[in-house]
Amino acid sequence: MVDEAGHPDRSGDRRPGLRGGGVSAGGTGTPPGRFVVLEGCDGCGKSTQADRLARALGARGRTVCPTFEPGATDLGRDLRRLLLGGPHAVVPRAEALLMAADRAQHVDTVVRPALERGDWVVSDRYVGSSLAYQGGARGLGVDAVAAINDFGTGGLVPDLVVYLRAPVAVLAARRSGPADRIEGEGDAFLAAVAAAYDALATAHGWAVVDATPGPDEVAVAVWGTVVRELAP
Repeated sequence: MVDEAGHPDRSGDRRPGLRGGGVSAGGTGTPPGRFVVLEGCDGCGKSTQADRLARALGARGRTVCPTFEPGATDLGRDLRRLLLGGPHAVVPRAEALLMAADRAQHVDTVVRPALERGDWVVSDRYVGSSLAYQGGARGLGVDAVAAINDFGTGGLVPDLVVYLRAPVAVLAARRSGPADRIEGEGDAFLAAVAAAYDALATAHGWAVVDATPGPDEVAVAVWGTVVRELAP
């Protein structure tokens, strides 16, 4: 949504990773950056679509900072190894806290600086992933996970969340190659993640794009959503 001046309306839900709230480099004369997040279950094509969106924005003359979670920083790479492939069992609360720690480092060293420069940040995953995976599927509760991420991100929420949705059967069929610790949880866990994502998207007004078709068709839909919501 936009306000009367044609700028994105940031008066909505302020909970982390949900909607609204890009930051402005106030007083510098630099246009405020925009923060777009692609969310969805493993197998929905987020990485492909984040790359395509970043390229499309670049073709429009925007300076783009493509990024991802977890693991986009030096610290994050170490945390990612512990989370997804380390030798230790990770209990759900520890998993949620490690994800939030990765995100805190990511926001302060990558995302905020890019937004303050006036860049468009396109992220493959953000807080919504923790709300769905740890808050929903792990049973920790969305409110509890939102609280630790609000602290970790300093309250930074995206201008737009695009949820790439596909049926669980389609997502499961797309699995290929060795799975990490979370990807290897099985179909029941995947279904729980998908249900959590569906509930979050409905509750918080995320833009939903059908991720069932091929990547070209999905890319057109994602781009149309970004143009409609943020007018790049």
